[in-house]
Amino acid sequence: MKFKIFINIQILFFSIVFYSHAQPTWNKNISCIIYSHCTNCHNPNGLAPTSLTTYNDVFNYRNTIVSAIENRKMPPHLPEPTYSHFANENVLKQSEIQLIKDWVNNGAPEGDVNTALPEPVYLQTEQITNPDLVVRIPSYTVPATNQDLYQAFVVSNPNPSAVFITSFEIIPGNRSIVHHVQVFQDTSYSVVTNDSSFAGPGYVSFGGIGSNSANLIGIWVPGSKVITTPTGMGIKLDAGARIVLQIHYPLGSEGKTDNTKVNFKFSNSSSLRNILILPVINNRALTNGPLFIPANTVKTFHAQLTIPADFTFTTIFPHGHLLCKSFECYGIKLGGDTIKLIKINDWDFHWQGTHTFRSPVKIPAGTILHCYTKYDNTANNLENPSTPPRDVSYGENTTDEMMLVYFGFLGYQSGDENIIIDPNSHLKHYNDCIVDSTDIIPSPVITAFNVFPNPASHVLNIQFPPNNIFSTSIFNSMGQLVSKTENTTMINVSRLRTGIYYVRIYSNGKYYTKKIIICNS
Repeated sequence: MKFKIFINIQILFFSIVFYSHAQPTWNKNISCIIYSHCTNCHNPNGLAPTSLTTYNDVFNYRNTIVSAIENRKMPPHLPEPTYSHFANENVLKQSEIQLIKDWVNNGAPEGDVNTALPEPVYLQTEQITNPDLVVRIPSYTVPATNQDLYQAFVVSNPNPSAVFITSFEIIPGNRSIVHHVQVFQDTSYSVVTNDSSFAGPGYVSFGGIGSNSANLIGIWVPGSKVITTPTGMGIKLDAGARIVLQIHYPLGSEGKTDNTKVNFKFSNSSSLRNILILPVINNRALTNGPLFIPANTVKTFHAQLTIPADFTFTTIFPHGHLLCKSFECYGIKLGGDTIKLIKINDWDFHWQGTHTFRSPVKIPAGTILHCYTKYDNTANNLENPSTPPRDVSYGENTTDEMMLVYFGFLGYQSGDENIIIDPNSHLKHYNDCIVDSTDIIPSPVITAFNVFPNPASHVLNIQFPPNNIFSTSIFNSMGQLVSKTENTTMINVSRLRTGIYYVRIYSNGKYYTKKIIICNS
């Protein structure tokens, strides 16, 4: 009898120890990770082929999700996060990956429905609601093709004089087929000539847009937000420059129609500092050039450039084609210190994009920039466009190669490096997403005011009856005030971390409260 009691006590002890570590559930732990990192693309109107906005969606694809996140294929973020950090980078922590694995291995339980986060709703609401200029491509139906299509569209610029772009928003017209968009400005007539040589809207153009005088303005990839230049800076749009949108439509897009557009905000201030966006590292900077990769070889090229004066770098955009496998760029200052800029261990042409530094980077005069790029021109490279492999050299065709690194840069001014573009080191960690089901903000009166979009990122719009004086307070899930504005209908929330918040309107002695999700992924 004593032995039996002892065994029962032991079983009870181990049961208490085991169950004291709560197993993760969808509602309490996993949904916030998915909503923070995945559903911007994986929603019913998104580019991704599967929606992940509900528990059933994620449960059905749980094993595929584990494989994708373990291999770091999803979410798609090319730069190595242990090397350098960028604004709004979308990277899962190892602890988050492990939590999802534990959840799946434990049967992927849904958990208490009373703690469920509201499912995200993606209305494709435009963030720049009062643009100074809207450029839109002609309505374009993708023709039948046996490969990915890169189509360039030329749009006129009505501004009679130069202006500075202070923010812009690239809005895909059909998110199910628009893989990425590059926006250029060009003052030559060559893009018009290119356009006239093709029937219908636009012309086929892989890599660049077929003009040596084109300057990049920006790029959109899934997950991109409004691009806003740092205070006192802008991107100069030259008088008479044509705006060219190069759009990547992946294989399988035929028969579908797109009308992508760009919203611009300008400043006429002559005191703004101009951010140049140029391929600072290019074929001419190679120390072991020219760029030529013989068939059946793996080859690494090195580019080097000495910076002649103090500069401020705001963005970086490496560019290669299908043979490219890796990038690494850094600077060596005169004293020998290293400035790490970007490292990409597994280049993927289909997920390239512009990366904004979390704070602008000072590059002192005399710094030597080094960039290394590896290319695999063997049959082992599944992206190799040629079977069998053939010799490849520099060019803009799909079967050619490039080594370009665009930088957004301008002359350095004291304090540039102290500008904070993104203060967060990571998207909201799952522990911060566990929210008590009790509404912690008092809400004595509920009325039909509206906030949108929900989830929100970058900008939150407040819809309140006109001619009413009101104040808006935003509280985090701990009840801490994080934002307060007066009579403002559009609130910048780009610096708020992902999670649950409460928007409280105060007007005429009454409070009106709504719960929202901020997803700055």
